Amino acid sequence: MADLGLLGQLRREPDVEAPDLVAVDATDRLLLDEAAPLLAATGPGEVAVVDDSHGALTLGAVAAGARDVRVHQDLLVGELALAHNAARTGLAGTYASLPLGPGVADGARLVLAKAPRSLDALRELTEVVAGSAAPDATLLVGGRVKHMTHAMNDVLAAGFGEVHATLARQKSRVLVARGPRPGGTSSFPRRQEHPELGLTVCAHGAAFAGTKVDGGTRALLAALPGAAPGARTALDLGCGTGVLAAALALARPELAVLAGDQSAAAVASAEATAAASGVAGRVRVVRDDAASTVADASVDLVVCNPPFHLGAAVVTGAADRLFAAAGRVLRPGGQLWCVYNNRLPHRAALRRLVGPTRVAAADRRYTVTVSTAR
Repeated sequence: MADLGLLGQLRREPDVEAPDLVAVDATDRLLLDEAAPLLAATGPGEVAVVDDSHGALTLGAVAAGARDVRVHQDLLVGELALAHNAARTGLAGTYASLPLGPGVADGARLVLAKAPRSLDALRELTEVVAGSAAPDATLLVGGRVKHMTHAMNDVLAAGFGEVHATLARQKSRVLVARGPRPGGTSSFPRRQEHPELGLTVCAHGAAFAGTKVDGGTRALLAALPGAAPGARTALDLGCGTGVLAAALALARPELAVLAGDQSAAAVASAEATAAASGVAGRVRVVRDDAASTVADASVDLVVCNPPFHLGAAVVTGAADRLFAAAGRVLRPGGQLWCVYNNRLPHRAALRRLVGPTRVAAADRRYTVTVSTAR
């Protein structure tokens, strides 16, 4: 059984989204219990963990005897929560954080992963692990039953010879994949040309919308010509695959463009999009949380297509944090150009957190607003 004493010490800090949720869930506990006999047979450096929400899988594996664990977490907030929890439990220095690539799973005999939200994210994980793990490696992918589909088995079967599901427990289930198929390589990042926009969009598996350009981004792009005409600095806040940043850099050579996102997949995708679109030297991409690395009152123009889902639920908290960040980094008189689904009550938050807000464009699905910083 998972170390309940250790798991009870874990906290979500600094994850402020959905504060009523816990740092350890039923999926974490089921994964650790399924992994227990395998963990006992591994040596140093033979265990990897992917998308550990707040540290339960990594620290639980260490408590069960794993050494030199390699970890990849797409979201920066999860990486920070793991670091906080490792320090809190006296387990700092027992793991290493790495990008999603061969290094994280090279020679691994056991990989524990929380099920990603998209099949492409699972496909990239499968390709990375199957292409670099030990020949006898086992990949355990855990998730809530309601979010798991038979298509996930098919994705895993493309990289592994044996795939089966465990019995459900507390509405969670684990998919077990064994026997990596030899010769596999990663097909990511993928790329798609969008000649109507003059862009080539690149995407890693976990990046929102993949290589497509979603309707909200298209609505904002159509409204952007002439935005903040005197601007010299621009920030694509929550940049995703970097479409807005690359488009700004192409259209306005005088702009110094920064793109930021807390998702490692988004950052890698945005860098690849900028390079493929010919503006790599003019778009700087950073991984941070709500512009945490950007100085106050240092930006003239912010563009933002904020997320509005936490899992399957529609929420506004993530967008509000981005609006507050925009209000902080904009110079007085600077502008935030934002797009959002018409159902969402963002205008009041924009007025409160940034400044006077007007509608710049609207259609049956999306509203584009411009807010002027106080």
